[in-house]
Amino acid sequence: MFTSNKRLVILDADGTTIDAYNAIDKAFSLHGMTLGDEERFQKRRHLFKYLGGLKEFPSNLRKQLGKQKRKQLIATLTEVYREEATLYDGIAPLIQTLIDAPDVLVGLVTRNITNEPLETLRILFARHGIDIASFDFLVHIPLSEEKTEHFKTVRNELGINPARAYICGDEHKDYLAAMRSGMHPFMVSYGFEDFRRLTERFEVPEEVISRTPEELSARLLHALGITEA
Repeated sequence: MFTSNKRLVILDADGTTIDAYNAIDKAFSLHGMTLGDEERFQKRRHLFKYLGGLKEFPSNLRKQLGKQKRKQLIATLTEVYREEATLYDGIAPLIQTLIDAPDVLVGLVTRNITNEPLETLRILFARHGIDIASFDFLVHIPLSEEKTEHFKTVRNELGINPARAYICGDEHKDYLAAMRSGMHPFMVSYGFEDFRRLTERFEVPEEVISRTPEELSARLLHALGITEA
């Protein structure tokens, strides 16, 4: 039934491995817009994520009207990601440990919205000493598509038992996609959705949520039987 005895780790990019909030905030500020503080950003519904909350929405909306302005904003975001955006502390050594583990397959599934997103991620990760060519897979998903089928496709192509597959994400949709694809979720609450929103709004079990990158690393490596990053 399964062609591999290895374990599979699927990492989300923005909000799980990449500090996306600060990158997006910087891009907004360069266009005279404000994203609002990170705590409120984590609580917003998807519509308001990138337009700011109710306080910032009217001004930001006026400044983003028009295809050309949106194009300019994405170009700025791309530049910020490639030149300044960072991985969360401790994530680079975690990823390198996973890459080096002989019985672990690891890669990224991302919705990154910059221009040529895979090239953007290559540059960003390279600044942290990570060669994304070392990943076993790298998948970019359009915003209009759900992650579930992509998770299943990666797992099936690699011949992995769902019970030996793990998904690391920061939004409730990542949790749902993990459950629907039969894989174990490792959720984080330091990304796009905070702990209360995940647990109270979407009933994500707190037992699968890490509040810091360090906690995610410890939980994941323990599950894989790897002693240290």
